[in-house]
Amino acid sequence: MDERKTALTFKAFCDENRIRILKMLRNGEKCACKMLDELNVTQPTLSHHMKILCDSGIVVGRKEGKWMHYSISQEGIDYAVQCLQELTKITCTVDEKTYCEK
Repeated sequence: MDERKTALTFKAFCDENRIRILKMLRNGEKCACKMLDELNVTQPTLSHHMKILCDSGIVVGRKEGKWMHYSISQEGIDYAVQCLQELTKITCTVDEKTYCEK
């Protein structure tokens, strides 16, 4: 597991506005213009949050005309779930032998 990539992934979940954005995208692709209206934030603020979400791999964007359209990336979500499972996996060792695993 790449620690840098994992940190970028979880950074995406560490802000209330980004959580709101992810909730909006659960129903499918959404234009940035619609998100601006719903979030009541400035365009630069939205761009900042979308950059973090896209850099994390959780969200992907595509340009159509002058607007960006965003959607949740299944690959990014799968990676986040895998990281969370791996990071929270409990293993007990005694004398270098694993005797329990959850």
